[in-house]
Amino acid sequence: MTDPFAQLIPDARAFLTELSQDNSRDWFTAHKDRYEAQLKSPALLLLDEVAQAITKRTGRQAVPRLFRPQRDIRFSKDKTPYKTHLHMMWTVNGAGCALFFGIDPKSCTTGGGIMNFTKAQLPVWRTAVDGETGDEAAALVDILALKGFASNEPELKRVPAPYGKAHPHGHLLQRKSLTFWHEMSPREQAAPMAALMSAYLTLEPMFKLLEDALEA
Repeated sequence: MTDPFAQLIPDARAFLTELSQDNSRDWFTAHKDRYEAQLKSPALLLLDEVAQAITKRTGRQAVPRLFRPQRDIRFSKDKTPYKTHLHMMWTVNGAGCALFFGIDPKSCTTGGGIMNFTKAQLPVWRTAVDGETGDEAAALVDILALKGFASNEPELKRVPAPYGKAHPHGHLLQRKSLTFWHEMSPREQAAPMAALMSAYLTLEPMFKLLEDALEA
């Protein structure tokens, strides 16, 4: 069966390629109807379909979000007004775990996790990693890597105090976030709905681990 969202990625990449060549308000305004029809409308439909599928599976409301195309340039040296990517996400549990989907002119990526541990979550995460959760989390990181989902790099260069630098899960203690990223193959790009649900199912054990650890 043909994926009803199969045209979203090629249309988005074509639009974003042209936008990257003329990132101006005049160009975007002239092509706003195309953005609405080829990117925003199908993206919103995809967000709703995936949210419904996750909610049906888990019994918990998945919250979708489409990121706006305008850049926040107030404190940036780069004053180009628009993002040259299309990003969306689904928050799937109370810990803030989310499924991600991104399209840019040269690639398409899916992934998931927590982009930033909150100030309250960070010490809870470290305590969990120092306990029994550490072994399970480390094993899941390795399993996800084997399945094509690479973890983000730790934000800290050193293992934080009071944990020693030889801690067996130091790489997890060095994190202020935990996300996993997968470059979609051409076959996956032709069926984004199926690819996103596959990604969700692959990441679901990590989502559960993070929720259990952070809400314990």
